[in-house]
Amino acid sequence: MSTKKVYIETYGCQMNEYDTELVRAVLQKENYTLVENESEADIVMLNTCSVRENANRKVYNRIHTLRRERNGQPVMIGVLGCMASNFRQKLLENRNFNIDFVIGPDSYKRLPQLLKAAETRGEKAYDVTLSEFEDYADVYPSRQGGVNAWIAVMRGCNNFCTFCVVPYTRGRERSRSPLNIIEEVRRLVDEGYQQVTLLGQNVNSYHHQGKDFAYLLERVSRVKGIERVRFTSPHPKDFPHELLHVVAENPKVCKHIHLPLQAGSSRILNSMNRTYTKEEYLKLVDDIRQHYPRIVITTDVIVGFPTETDEEFAETHEVMEKVQFDAAFIFKYSERKGTIAARKYPDDVSAEKKKERIVRLNELQNSISLRKNQAHIGEVQWVLIEEESTRKSLLDVQGRNDGNKIVIFPRDSHRKGDFVDVLIQGATPHVLRGKVVEHS
Repeated sequence: MSTKKVYIETYGCQMNEYDTELVRAVLQKENYTLVENESEADIVMLNTCSVRENANRKVYNRIHTLRRERNGQPVMIGVLGCMASNFRQKLLENRNFNIDFVIGPDSYKRLPQLLKAAETRGEKAYDVTLSEFEDYADVYPSRQGGVNAWIAVMRGCNNFCTFCVVPYTRGRERSRSPLNIIEEVRRLVDEGYQQVTLLGQNVNSYHHQGKDFAYLLERVSRVKGIERVRFTSPHPKDFPHELLHVVAENPKVCKHIHLPLQAGSSRILNSMNRTYTKEEYLKLVDDIRQHYPRIVITTDVIVGFPTETDEEFAETHEVMEKVQFDAAFIFKYSERKGTIAARKYPDDVSAEKKKERIVRLNELQNSISLRKNQAHIGEVQWVLIEEESTRKSLLDVQGRNDGNKIVIFPRDSHRKGDFVDVLIQGATPHVLRGKVVEHS
């Protein structure tokens, strides 16, 4: 059993946040102490993302900063997660990094053993083996409070989008049993959580012994004490109507769907191996809105994918105008080591062209988001308070409505974790503002 102090920094997606909670649980079982300040730690772990180049640069810079700040004082530094899988050799062999251990997403149970080997034998430790079976169903995450609990209902991905490293860094799809997930939700209720978000690289591919994601979503919503259920992210290629029925008809399932578009050109979508066309995507959006016209739809878009022409970018602009997303995360394409796109397609869209396109799409989306948000003015919305202050004011609290939109309003006597009715009085492209409606 160890008495070492560990500090963990997390980069990237919600799945990484959940994985950090798994790592915390594994380490605490072996008597490691988790600390909130890296200067106190004997061991520093960076749980990483490798989806975009900027994420990699952040981690490389952070490693250099950590070594410089310690100024020769003893500390073990290790990299966990997707970068560990994708860049193991570079991380271990580059003397400038001086990394002690590299652990992939399927090897967290071995962390204590690997840390001991690195410490006692002075050897660099690594395990980036991908598993066809590991789902961490027997590890209950160690969470640090909050009002929303992430739950990974499945791991890995079988889609092989040509721009994406996830199948190579997280392996193939495997789903946890519904009973195991429901038991975790019950434990969360006992800890005071009222909202859960079900996670997967492609949650609507969830499948366990004949039970699909619609079944799971319905069962989770029945757990007494759970008031809200969210999920992310589905893939447009397999969005069954039964799932749409559950979203539309179940009052506890939030009326928000994050539906990645990636591109508006069918040719580019084919090059990305997204397995749907522009027309099929638009038909799916129509189906979703027929089930629930007021649903909030958000998306991801990549500009400057290899060989994307001005005319094909114009198609993406046109789709965004047509769909009227409530919000969009828009990224410039960056080549990822090991992906199909990196092997097959030259990164031939200039940086200037990518910048021009991302600026145009952001301008368009900001105008749409503002209009969408202004339409909420005068409505009373049910909001779960997530933060007891905002970056700009200690007198305001921040929460989210059913559609996952940020709502800011005066604190008064309200606290994190409270559900309140808020009258929406103002809007920007990114937030709603209002005041609490008190009921007599």
